[in-house]
Amino acid sequence: MRFRLHRKLLAAAAAVLLVPLAPFVSSAPAAAADPTDWLHTAGNKIVDSQGNEVWLTGTNWFGFNATERVFHGLWSGNITEITKSMADRGINIVRVPISTQLLLEWKAGQAAVPSGVNTFANPELVGKTTLQVFDYFLQLCQQFGIKVMLDVHSAEADNSGHIYPVWWKGSITPELFYQAWEWVIDRYKTNDTLVAADIKNEPHGKWSESPRAKWDNSTDQDNFKNTCQVAGNRILAKNPNMLILCEGIEIFPKNGTNWSSTAEADYYGNWWGGNLRGVKNYPVNLGNHIVYSPHDYGPLVYEQPWFQKPFDKASLTTDVWQPNWLYIHTENTAPLLVGEWGGRLGQDARQDKWMYALRDTIIEKRISQTFWVLNPNSGDTGGLLLDDWKTWDEAKYAMLKPALWSYQNKFVGLDHTVKLGTNGLSLNDRYGGTSDTVAPSVPAGLTVAGTTGTSVSLTWTASTDNSGTVAGYDIYRGATKVGTSATPSFTDTGLAQSTTYSYTVRAFDAAGNVSAASAARTATTTSTPVDTTPPSVPAGLAVAGTTTSSVSLSWAASTDNSGSVAGYDVYRGTTKVGSPSGTSYVDTGLAANTTYSYTVRARDAAGNVSAASAAVSGTTAANPTGVVRVQYRNNSVPTNDQEIKPGLQVVNGGTTALALNTVAVRYYFTRDGGSYAIWCDWAVVGCGNLTTRVVNLPSAVNGADAYIEVTFTGGTVAPGGNTGEIQLRVSRTDWQPVNEANDYSRGTGTSFADAATVPAFIGGSLAWGVVPA
Repeated sequence: MRFRLHRKLLAAAAAVLLVPLAPFVSSAPAAAADPTDWLHTAGNKIVDSQGNEVWLTGTNWFGFNATERVFHGLWSGNITEITKSMADRGINIVRVPISTQLLLEWKAGQAAVPSGVNTFANPELVGKTTLQVFDYFLQLCQQFGIKVMLDVHSAEADNSGHIYPVWWKGSITPELFYQAWEWVIDRYKTNDTLVAADIKNEPHGKWSESPRAKWDNSTDQDNFKNTCQVAGNRILAKNPNMLILCEGIEIFPKNGTNWSSTAEADYYGNWWGGNLRGVKNYPVNLGNHIVYSPHDYGPLVYEQPWFQKPFDKASLTTDVWQPNWLYIHTENTAPLLVGEWGGRLGQDARQDKWMYALRDTIIEKRISQTFWVLNPNSGDTGGLLLDDWKTWDEAKYAMLKPALWSYQNKFVGLDHTVKLGTNGLSLNDRYGGTSDTVAPSVPAGLTVAGTTGTSVSLTWTASTDNSGTVAGYDIYRGATKVGTSATPSFTDTGLAQSTTYSYTVRAFDAAGNVSAASAARTATTTSTPVDTTPPSVPAGLAVAGTTTSSVSLSWAASTDNSGSVAGYDVYRGTTKVGSPSGTSYVDTGLAANTTYSYTVRARDAAGNVSAASAAVSGTTAANPTGVVRVQYRNNSVPTNDQEIKPGLQVVNGGTTALALNTVAVRYYFTRDGGSYAIWCDWAVVGCGNLTTRVVNLPSAVNGADAYIEVTFTGGTVAPGGNTGEIQLRVSRTDWQPVNEANDYSRGTGTSFADAATVPAFIGGSLAWGVVPA
């Protein structure tokens, strides 16, 4: 099993400008204008106070969890414009990550005026502390018809805090974690803009790690099931109307094993926060307040095992979603809200396939969701907004839009009286302000449209409902509900051959009313011969090219009696290193000047695998003679916005380890007047291990009158290795635009490449690149 090691926040870990703590001066939150906006659960649905089903469809906006302790993007974007744009585009709930540390600071009256707010862009936030900014955001959400979910993303206010596996750390004890939740819920208990509490983001940890999160029926400190229950009860004691969201963990023991095992094979693995297998035997007992909240991502975030072979929506459902969390919905245990999903679109066919498959599942099963993320500065996913924090990524929004709650072509909010955005609907608009108790008509004309050896396809005539719309249909095989469909058709899969099954269908509406069952219809699966013939052995395996760290392979396509080959397994020696669907593969992360042996096996859809191809050897190239190189990519395409955002990494081209504390990297630019502040947004080596400064040149040179210097406090880079990306952000202290068009070190490439215009020095002597003259 493989698991995600790092994801997301590209945020300022260290700022040059520091602002001292200010005394707590925030006013108390306003009382709820409409006490009917609180939500609760009914079966696998979330409903309002009148029993009408609601669909929470929103996004995430991070920053309060990071070192800035305030929404990211307020350094250039306007909080009112951003919030209104979300409402206008159908976002009816915003998940706001925050840290326990910041909640405790607020509780202690230590709210600070943040340095990450550009008051030229946000005059309404002048002089406001971080707590007052949050209060102001809640007022905007109430004005525009948006609801808010608070998510404790990390124990400490840290850009990479989510990487720590549990909810306690250092001085943040489990008891302080509970107290932080109690304080914030008590503060806003009369404000029904804040309707949900996500107890802790992505608890995780592997079989051999400590600490790590587990899920069982104990009261152990690391049992996240118990933590959700304790935190939930303490929250509900302060406000009995809250929704409580409980995420999953990373691993769960297979049958016959327990948490004492340190063997990888004894556990099921999934994404951080995505493993909710434990709910089946150990549900969280919070009555009609519990919502389970898995996270799920695509291959551009991490190459999980299920992405290393051919996959589609059906296989993802069967292999990943159903056993880990979807069963909670299909078995009517509790509602789901997919708290994080999303990523870059149009860059990788497999990524797009995953994203559309999950989106369609969310729509078909009417699962609530908050898309990751609004922020463009999420490193491995990008955001709904582009780098100017104003323009929406229209292609990504078009993908998301069908998964936002709409009725008669208007977006639906979660407030009973306030419409969502400029042209949306309130809940009273949607439901008429009264409870709907009339079920849809009984589905008629249930027909078997087709069968295979493992599936039955059904169709029926659409039902009608007094509300004007049928929300969907529940399909039963005998007495077991096997699926839900938004349309009058369904395919039941995973069946036995030559077996007769009986089906009925029930219709349901948005208020949760369910019709009587349709007339039953039987269907018999066919008998399909079992394919036991493997594909032909791959021929013509050849080395197509090498670099210092990779070997490129190609081969001739195999054939199969079924008509198509499902894919290939590539072996380096006896180790499988990849499973491409085509006839080429690049093996990366290799040592320089080293010979490797490769074979390839073909496999078909039935799982038959060919014998190994003839072996071929490939030798990686030797390292260049230079000791150090600097690679650069441009992380901000506009040339006249408010930020310079170079991405840098230092490469060791020598034959011995490179001591980083001897290295200095300089990025040359023109200041265009004014003084500058610099932030490290994120670095593989850790922003805390870097020192950054802006140095003014004594006289201007070609394309520069200053440089950004990056040095390291320690560490080494092995021969052929690199530091990984260092993401910097530089802005004028008055937040005025900067013109990068003629900057000496600036390039246009968005992928890493050697950059001679970004010199490196070792021990004060030039070791790489060209200094401008």
